[in-house]
Amino acid sequence: MKKIIAAVIALMAAQAAFAADGKLVDTTYGEFGSASKVRMARLGATQDWKPSWSWFESNGTHLTGYWDASIGYWQLRQYKNVPGDKSHIVDIGFTPVFRFENTNKLGLYAEIGIGAHLLSHHYDNNDDGLSTAFQFGDHIGIGYVFNKNWEVALKMQHFSNASIKKPNSGVDYGVIKLAYRF
Repeated sequence: MKKIIAAVIALMAAQAAFAADGKLVDTTYGEFGSASKVRMARLGATQDWKPSWSWFESNGTHLTGYWDASIGYWQLRQYKNVPGDKSHIVDIGFTPVFRFENTNKLGLYAEIGIGAHLLSHHYDNNDDGLSTAFQFGDHIGIGYVFNKNWEVALKMQHFSNASIKKPNSGVDYGVIKLAYRF
């Protein structure tokens, strides 16, 4: 529990350190993901990168990004490979995300990110294992911003410890995201 509290404090400090316009949070979101014998729900907050952090501006599009801090809940549905045996994991993450979008921030976008995640305990589910609490979480996604406030996205997300320690079979989620921009 102390690790989780320390991670939350570190994420909040990082968000404050990157505040470009005094706003700590630009967007909040909820996500739901599914993988083999595991479900995930996550809440998060993002902060856009500084406006000067924009590249490849052309034809009303550009590459930019945001900082993403999240907390998630994983429900393991075949814990230690026992059918019907359940467990759960709390996941705290921080991810820098690159986004290719319209400069007016509306319409279709594509994004990719890789960040650090801290799990409350090791993953051992459905013949898959993650032997460390520290995991890299990377994703690729596409989304659509409907108006200045609402967006929806579909993502593929992968968790792995980059073979720091075995076993490291990885976990792959299909994720749907609903976000609200302030």
